[in-house]
Amino acid sequence: MHTTGPLALRTYTNILAVVRYLFLKRTKQVILLVLLVLFALAITLGQESQPRELTLKDVEGRNVRLSDYRGKVVMINFWATWCPPCRKEIPDLIKYQRDYGSRGLQIIGVTYPPEDLAEVRQFVREAKINYPIALGSKETRMLFSSSEALPLTIVIGKDGRVRDIIEDILLPKEFEEKIKPLLN
Repeated sequence: MHTTGPLALRTYTNILAVVRYLFLKRTKQVILLVLLVLFALAITLGQESQPRELTLKDVEGRNVRLSDYRGKVVMINFWATWCPPCRKEIPDLIKYQRDYGSRGLQIIGVTYPPEDLAEVRQFVREAKINYPIALGSKETRMLFSSSEALPLTIVIGKDGRVRDIIEDILLPKEFEEKIKPLLN
């Protein structure tokens, strides 16, 4: 499921209310206002898809920087060891990293909410996860979405811009339709 950020939604709603009011009052100025509104909306939406700088610590204490993966398609997957849908999704993520890593895909797992480090390390080892796992926080997640859904996958294009936000399990069909085309 693709979600629009709260800033864009509020801006869009407020703009529609102003346009409706003015349309009832003055139709000549409406055309100019509509053009200004469309321009403002385009700027707002563009700001939400701007690249975000992100540096987290992985389970071994090393830095994981989003900027290190510029030029790759990055999937930031928020998950938790106690989350059944997250656990169900991980084998597919391992497969995608193995099969598409050489084509420019990089998955980064981010545990959220914060979990016991020893438990996360054990889970990563037992599941044989082949992509970096970082420790997240509420602030980390809020950079991308206010949704509390788990798992949550942020898809970032090769240009560093957010291309999609997928709530719940990433289905194989969604991978084929939304991520695979970005690898070409």
